Amino acid sequence: MIGVGPKNCICDVPGIQVGQAEDHDLITGVSVVVPDQPCVAAVDHRGGGIGARDTALLGPGSTITKVHAICLSGGSAYGLDAAGGVMHALRAKGHGFQIGEALVPLVPSAIIFDLMIGDRRDWAHPPWWDLGRQAAEALGTEVSLGNAGAGLGATAGPLKGGVGTASFAGPDYTIGALAIANPVGGTVIRGTSTFHAWMLEQNREFGGQTPPTQQPEIFVADGAGGYPLGNTTLAVVATDAALTKDQAQRIAVMAQDGLAKAIRPVHGPLDGDTVFVLSTASAKAPDAWTGINTLGTLASDAVARAVTRGVYEATSLGGYPSYRDYHGP
Repeated sequence: MIGVGPKNCICDVPGIQVGQAEDHDLITGVSVVVPDQPCVAAVDHRGGGIGARDTALLGPGSTITKVHAICLSGGSAYGLDAAGGVMHALRAKGHGFQIGEALVPLVPSAIIFDLMIGDRRDWAHPPWWDLGRQAAEALGTEVSLGNAGAGLGATAGPLKGGVGTASFAGPDYTIGALAIANPVGGTVIRGTSTFHAWMLEQNREFGGQTPPTQQPEIFVADGAGGYPLGNTTLAVVATDAALTKDQAQRIAVMAQDGLAKAIRPVHGPLDGDTVFVLSTASAKAPDAWTGINTLGTLASDAVARAVTRGVYEATSLGGYPSYRDYHGP
């Protein structure tokens, strides 16, 4: 029997911790997912505006099979600095590959655009390296949702976006997702208060959704309230299933469908939508066919739920109303 994990959180996967840090003046932040041990990892990019660092390490033909963390950051291209701060903190803890006298943590990362919501003053020193270090020094298994970490400056169409997480646990495997919901598209069916992913809700995690009362429009692409040059949704999926690099890649591809379940439109020409997968391998290897199909389906649903929770849990900020302020409790 498969159900929701005890915390409904990516940290339900044994050996996974999350750290987050924020700059409340700039309204930006960093979220980092760190396994206890180096993990097999994969990534799937969609959309036409990818902002990422060291994701080529996860591609086919790379000699690198494991990584030490995944970093998700605000700050657009400036936020790619955050991975350096994460590396510094992990190195201080003894994490990394030993190459002679050098210790090198591998931290693939991706960024969202959030530069239009906060204080746009010229900074003397861009804060994202420091935020990455702070996030990696604040690891734990409790994850703040909504306006936290890389979700602090996130927006979701006309609404405030944010950090969300969700999990599934069964007799053989646990799988969870952490998402930074920052789409130009909407997460709510236009003209209603119903989330696109309403049918996936578990234990009233979206406030108790009901089926839509009207037929959804065939196509909505206005992104009303969003900033069309600056949006991206990011997700990290983690599982204890023992995956090969190719299997993790297939699950990353399947998990991208979770964004399509929760967001309309998605994977657009200026989005940088990216999904990472981590395998801690503390459970058995899945069957190559049915097992991967099951894990990929659960990953997709967990990503959709995490995105929707990120919007549901956010609070109004920077001129963007929260879902609950806009639609009521």
